[in-house]
Amino acid sequence: MPGSGKGELNRMAVERGIPVLSMGDMIRAEADARGLEETPSNIGEIAVSLRAEFGDGVLAERMLTHADTAAAEHPLVFIEGMRGVAEAVVFRRHWAQRFGVLAIESEVETRWRRIAARRRGEDGRRADFETREQRELQWGLGTLIAAAEHRLCNDGEISELEVEFGDLLANLNA
Repeated sequence: MPGSGKGELNRMAVERGIPVLSMGDMIRAEADARGLEETPSNIGEIAVSLRAEFGDGVLAERMLTHADTAAAEHPLVFIEGMRGVAEAVVFRRHWAQRFGVLAIESEVETRWRRIAARRRGEDGRRADFETREQRELQWGLGTLIAAAEHRLCNDGEISELEVEFGDLLANLNA
Protein backbone atom coordinates (compact mmCIF):
# COMPACT_ATOMS: atom_id res chain seq x y z
CA MET A 1 0.00 0.00 0.00
CA PRO A 2 1.13 3.60 -0.42
CA GLY A 3 3.64 4.59 2.26
CA SER A 4 4.35 1.04 3.40
CA GLY A 5 8.10 1.36 2.89
CA LYS A 6 8.70 0.20 -0.67
CA GLY A 7 11.26 2.95 -1.22
CA GLU A 8 13.20 1.98 1.88
CA LEU A 9 13.15 -1.66 0.86
CA ASN A 10 14.32 -0.68 -2.62
CA ARG A 11 17.27 1.16 -1.09
CA MET A 12 18.17 -1.90 0.98
CA ALA A 13 17.92 -4.16 -2.05
CA VAL A 14 20.10 -1.91 -4.21
CA GLU A 15 22.69 -1.72 -1.42
CA ARG A 16 22.87 -5.53 -1.62
CA GLY A 17 23.26 -5.52 -5.40
CA ILE A 18 19.66 -6.53 -6.15
CA PRO A 19 18.19 -4.66 -9.12
CA VAL A 20 14.87 -2.91 -8.47
CA LEU A 21 12.42 -2.05 -11.23
CA SER A 22 9.61 0.34 -10.33
CA MET A 23 6.13 0.18 -11.77
CA GLY A 24 5.46 3.62 -10.26
CA ASP A 25 8.40 4.99 -12.24
CA MET A 26 6.61 3.80 -15.37
CA ILE A 27 3.55 5.87 -14.45
CA ARG A 28 5.68 8.91 -13.61
CA ALA A 29 7.52 8.54 -16.96
CA GLU A 30 4.18 8.37 -18.75
CA ALA A 31 3.12 11.60 -17.01
CA ASP A 32 6.34 13.23 -18.14
CA ALA A 33 5.88 11.96 -21.71
CA ARG A 34 2.38 13.46 -21.73
CA GLY A 35 3.70 16.75 -20.39
CA LEU A 36 1.67 16.41 -17.21
CA GLU A 37 2.68 17.65 -13.78
CA GLU A 38 3.16 14.96 -11.13
CA THR A 39 0.00 15.56 -9.08
CA PRO A 40 -2.24 13.03 -7.32
CA SER A 41 -5.00 13.47 -9.89
CA ASN A 42 -2.69 13.24 -12.93
CA ILE A 43 -0.85 10.16 -11.68
CA GLY A 44 -4.14 8.51 -10.73
CA GLU A 45 -5.72 9.34 -14.09
CA ILE A 46 -2.77 7.90 -16.01
CA ALA A 47 -2.86 4.69 -13.97
CA VAL A 48 -6.59 4.34 -14.53
CA SER A 49 -6.49 5.25 -18.23
CA LEU A 50 -3.67 2.82 -19.04
CA ARG A 51 -5.55 0.00 -17.34
CA ALA A 52 -8.81 0.95 -19.06
CA GLU A 53 -7.21 1.09 -22.49
CA PHE A 54 -4.82 -1.87 -22.31
CA GLY A 55 -6.06 -4.02 -19.42
CA ASP A 56 -5.17 -4.35 -15.75
CA GLY A 57 -1.91 -6.18 -16.52
CA VAL A 58 -0.53 -3.47 -18.84
CA LEU A 59 2.29 -2.29 -16.60
CA ALA A 60 3.43 -5.84 -15.91
CA GLU A 61 3.42 -6.63 -19.61
CA ARG A 62 5.50 -3.53 -20.31
CA MET A 63 7.89 -4.46 -17.49
CA LEU A 64 8.66 -7.99 -18.71
CA THR A 65 11.48 -7.12 -21.12
CA HIS A 66 13.24 -4.93 -18.52
CA ALA A 67 12.86 -7.61 -15.87
CA ASP A 68 14.11 -10.38 -18.16
CA THR A 69 17.17 -8.28 -18.98
CA ALA A 70 17.91 -7.73 -15.28
CA ALA A 71 17.24 -11.40 -14.45
CA ALA A 72 19.74 -12.51 -17.08
CA GLU A 73 22.49 -10.92 -14.96
CA HIS A 74 21.13 -11.28 -11.42
CA PRO A 75 19.64 -14.25 -9.55
CA LEU A 76 17.08 -12.02 -7.79
CA VAL A 77 15.22 -9.00 -9.18
CA PHE A 78 12.67 -6.87 -7.36
CA ILE A 79 9.71 -5.37 -9.19
CA GLU A 80 8.31 -2.71 -6.92
CA GLY A 81 4.78 -1.40 -6.93
CA MET A 82 2.43 -4.08 -8.20
CA ARG A 83 -1.09 -2.86 -7.59
CA GLY A 84 -3.29 -5.81 -8.40
CA VAL A 85 -3.80 -9.47 -9.07
CA ALA A 86 -3.74 -9.00 -12.87
CA GLU A 87 -0.11 -7.88 -12.70
CA ALA A 88 0.86 -10.90 -10.61
CA VAL A 89 -0.92 -13.15 -13.14
CA VAL A 90 1.21 -11.70 -15.96
CA PHE A 91 4.43 -12.26 -14.01
CA ARG A 92 3.45 -15.72 -12.77
CA ARG A 93 2.47 -16.81 -16.28
CA HIS A 94 5.86 -15.59 -17.54
CA TRP A 95 8.11 -16.90 -14.74
CA ALA A 96 5.99 -19.62 -13.10
CA GLN A 97 7.54 -20.77 -9.81
CA ARG A 98 10.45 -18.33 -10.11
CA PHE A 99 8.04 -15.49 -9.24
CA GLY A 100 6.81 -14.58 -5.77
CA VAL A 101 5.05 -11.67 -4.10
CA LEU A 102 6.50 -9.84 -1.10
CA ALA A 103 4.00 -7.75 0.87
CA ILE A 104 5.21 -4.91 3.05
CA GLU A 105 2.56 -4.34 5.68
CA SER A 106 2.10 -1.19 7.71
CA GLU A 107 -0.75 0.47 9.58
CA VAL A 108 -2.79 3.13 7.77
CA GLU A 109 -1.86 5.99 10.12
CA THR A 110 1.83 5.09 9.97
CA ARG A 111 1.66 5.07 6.19
CA TRP A 112 -0.14 8.42 6.08
CA ARG A 113 2.47 10.04 8.35
CA ARG A 114 5.24 8.82 6.04
CA ILE A 115 3.46 10.11 2.95
CA ALA A 116 2.78 13.49 4.52
CA ALA A 117 6.47 13.77 5.46
CA ARG A 118 7.93 12.79 2.08
CA ARG A 119 5.98 15.43 0.11
CA ARG A 120 6.15 13.69 -3.26
CA GLY A 121 4.13 15.42 -6.00
CA GLU A 122 1.85 12.44 -6.49
CA ASP A 123 0.94 12.18 -2.79
CA GLY A 124 -1.16 15.26 -2.03
CA ARG A 125 -3.39 15.65 1.00
CA ARG A 126 -5.15 13.10 3.21
CA ALA A 127 -8.18 13.01 0.89
CA ASP A 128 -5.85 12.19 -2.03
CA PHE A 129 -4.28 9.40 0.03
CA GLU A 130 -7.69 7.93 0.79
CA THR A 131 -8.77 8.17 -2.87
CA ARG A 132 -5.57 6.39 -3.92
CA GLU A 133 -6.11 3.69 -1.29
CA GLN A 134 -9.62 2.96 -2.58
CA ARG A 135 -8.55 3.00 -6.23
CA GLU A 136 -5.71 0.54 -5.60
CA LEU A 137 -7.88 -1.73 -3.50
CA GLN A 138 -10.36 -1.84 -6.41
CA TRP A 139 -7.54 -3.11 -8.64
CA GLY A 140 -7.06 -6.03 -6.24
CA LEU A 141 -4.13 -4.82 -4.14
CA GLY A 142 -5.71 -6.17 -0.95
CA THR A 143 -6.13 -9.58 -2.52
CA LEU A 144 -2.54 -9.49 -3.78
CA ILE A 145 -1.26 -8.64 -0.31
CA ALA A 146 -3.37 -11.36 1.31
CA ALA A 147 -2.01 -13.99 -1.10
CA ALA A 148 1.65 -12.90 -0.85
CA GLU A 149 4.19 -15.67 -0.37
CA HIS A 150 6.40 -13.41 1.75
CA ARG A 151 5.63 -10.59 4.21
CA LEU A 152 7.52 -7.91 6.05
CA CYS A 153 6.02 -5.76 8.80
CA ASN A 154 7.11 -2.13 8.66
CA ASP A 155 5.49 -0.37 11.58
CA GLY A 156 8.68 0.12 13.56
CA GLU A 157 12.12 1.56 12.98
CA ILE A 158 14.04 1.20 9.73
CA SER A 159 16.60 -0.92 11.57
CA GLU A 160 13.86 -3.48 12.30
CA LEU A 161 12.89 -3.60 8.64
CA GLU A 162 16.58 -4.07 7.74
CA VAL A 163 16.77 -7.12 10.04
CA GLU A 164 13.54 -8.61 8.67
CA PHE A 165 14.74 -8.03 5.11
CA GLY A 166 18.09 -9.69 5.85
CA ASP A 167 16.27 -12.68 7.33
CA LEU A 168 14.02 -12.90 4.26
CA LEU A 169 17.00 -12.87 1.90
CA ALA A 170 18.77 -15.54 3.95
CA ASN A 171 15.66 -17.74 3.73
CA LEU A 172 15.34 -17.17 -0.02
CA ASN A 173 18.95 -18.19 -0.53
CA ALA A 174 18.72 -21.24 1.76
